[in-house]
Formats: sequence, C-alpha cells, structure tokens
Amino acid sequence: MFAGDTLFELRSSLQLAEMEREGGFSPHISPFVQVSDIGSLLNRAGFTITTIDTDEIQVNYPSMYEVIQDLKGMGESNCAWNRRHYIRRSTLTAAAAIYHDMFGAEENGVSATLQILYFIGWKPDHSQRGPAPRGSAGASLKDIGSHTT
Repeated sequence: MFAGDTLFELRSSLQLAEMEREGGFSPHISPFVQVSDIGSLLNRAGFTITTIDTDEIQVNYPSMYEVIQDLKGMGESNCAWNRRHYIRRSTLTAAAAIYHDMFGAEENGVSATLQILYFIGWKPDHSQRGPAPRGSAGASLKDIGSHTT
C-alpha cells in the first residue's frame, strides 16, 4: 500500500500554490498511512510476529498534469468528505510551476515519489507446531564445524 511520504512533491506544490493564490489550502490528496500506524494496527489485531518494509520509488513524468492524470486513472483521487471539490485554474497553473521549479527532474520533467509499504503478520494458533522440548535434539550445535569425515 502507499504510505507516508508518497507524492510529497504534489502535495507541497498544491499547498504552496493555494496559500499564495487563495490564502489557505484544502487537502487535494488523500492522506497516507504511517509505518508506525500499521505496526500498531497489526499488534492490536493480535499479530505477534510482524514484519514491515518500505520501498521508495521515484517515477518521472513530463509535468504535474500527467501525475494527476495517472492518479485519476488509478482511482486515487481524494476521498475526504470535508474537502473542496474544485481547484482554480490559476492555482493549478501556479502549482505546476512550483512543482517544476522545486522538484524538476534532469530530463526536463518532474519526479513523483511513491513510498510503498509491505507488511505481514502471524497469529499464534493451537494447530501450529510449538518448539520441541529442551534437550530433545539428536545433535548439539557445539558439534557444528567439528564434523570429520
């Protein structure tokens, strides 16, 4: 799932443009989950052995408008109820210029950062095998490496 700092370039650009043009801002991108929140949720759900990993991927686009088009195509538009449902054209143009100035890529485009979160958890169950009784092993770990043929 997408997490934390995903699309921080787009969020920052939109916020700066709205602050400059309209004196305030409304969130236009849905919030993303934080890594610590997933760990807490897994623990509260009874998962005891959890593993969480993240990848950060940078994707290059010709401009901010293609980033927005991809988000719409993925169904990742803002789902918040209390958001403003429009953005002025002048504000969008200013955001595109800010995006390009602050986060322009070398190839004359812009980059978008995606933080991908992977997680897994295990729940104990009575059907799972438990550890063997102490002393029931057929070989000692001390003998490893001293095996002669």
